[in-house]
Amino acid sequence: MFESLTGRLGDVLGRLTKRGALTEADVTEALREVRVALLEADVALPVVKSFIKRVKTRAVGTEVLKSVNPAQMVIKVVHDQLIEMLGSEQQELNLVAVPPVVFMMAGLQGSGKTTSTAKISKWLTEKQGKKVMMASLDVRRPAAQEQLKILGEQTGIATLPIIEGQMPVDIAKRAVQSAKLQGIDVVMLDTAGRLHVDESLMAEMEAVYKETHPTETLLVVDSLTGQDAVNVAEQFKSRVDVTGIVMTRIDGDGRGGAALSMREVTGCPIKLLGTGEKLDALETFHPDRIANRILGMGDIVSLVEKAAETIEKDEAEKLALKMQKGMFDLDDLASQLRQMRKMGGMNSLIGMLPGVGKMKKQLDNANLDDKLLVRQEAMIQSMTPKERRNPQIIAASRKKRIAAGSGMTVQDVNRLLKQHKQMAGMMKKVKKLGKKGIARGGMQGLLPPGMKF
Repeated sequence: MFESLTGRLGDVLGRLTKRGALTEADVTEALREVRVALLEADVALPVVKSFIKRVKTRAVGTEVLKSVNPAQMVIKVVHDQLIEMLGSEQQELNLVAVPPVVFMMAGLQGSGKTTSTAKISKWLTEKQGKKVMMASLDVRRPAAQEQLKILGEQTGIATLPIIEGQMPVDIAKRAVQSAKLQGIDVVMLDTAGRLHVDESLMAEMEAVYKETHPTETLLVVDSLTGQDAVNVAEQFKSRVDVTGIVMTRIDGDGRGGAALSMREVTGCPIKLLGTGEKLDALETFHPDRIANRILGMGDIVSLVEKAAETIEKDEAEKLALKMQKGMFDLDDLASQLRQMRKMGGMNSLIGMLPGVGKMKKQLDNANLDDKLLVRQEAMIQSMTPKERRNPQIIAASRKKRIAAGSGMTVQDVNRLLKQHKQMAGMMKKVKKLGKKGIARGGMQGLLPPGMKF
């Protein structure tokens, strides 16, 4: 997401930082390029005009142009205005109501409503400790109710039993009554969609809304539809009280203009992002973190949170003890590869690191493939337990068998063993560092020969 915009803004703002002193003409020229970059990223024209006007008003002020580092001040102004455009502060799902709290999911057909319903239900169950029930009100799309039932079985979340021929408003009423009897905390109502906004869709939505009085009405929009997603949001907002937006398929959109336009055009906060097909691929929307990613500043906070969620405490403690002893075998490497895959793979992790946007071309040339983690783990699994503990005993004949067993080549096995050897060497340096102490120059031992700390 925002891949093209990050690259363009990085180039424009990078040129500013090389100039030192700035004039009003320099800032105007840079903002002209920023304007083009935003339009190419599919941001709505009124939003671009408003954004550029606000940035220019602040960026050509005396306190910026006469500051010690004017270019950095301009970048800060752009950063602050991006956060404001995206909604300033994170908006949480509203759970403050007498149970059962009703969440109504709305949107066009194919936007990902049913999957998002299951994702949010799973998220509320695991992260918030809520008892959730899902109910499908889609009586038009073939097997829509059956789809939600299957998703409920996959996630272990209760679904309202299907009664053939019952209409959406009656299903919604039955769902709320059933939830009260069962002590359910949150009822997720998955409404029907259409291929486009029409009167019958809106009338059905309004009827369900009036019957259930939902605490949250979440509009699901597909980010791949670009500016049309913003138009759809405006139309829904005009008929029901949309309280938040869920953007899906953001992993497939390199521009991200719909997300940048959505808040300013509709006034509705983006609350959640669908980041993939899996049922745990859901993120809360943080305007400041998204702004950091757009400007190539990385997103260390999200990276740390993702690590905290996926890294298993027991395994981390075992590895820490081994590191203290300067030990690191291939079983440990396999464990690290599994953790990386759980956190979204190399591309996902690298994208959260500061300054990576400027290295886009080099990273593309490096051909970082997340399947490499799976292949490396397959090679390790093709080894015997003894070989994994003592890689130095692996002979040439065994390398051929390991390569054949994992569908790889001997060269691939050699590369893996070399990688492990380098990591094991680093662990030994960490052990020495612990003995010497940082205050006595121990950190220098971690650096390659010839490099000064």
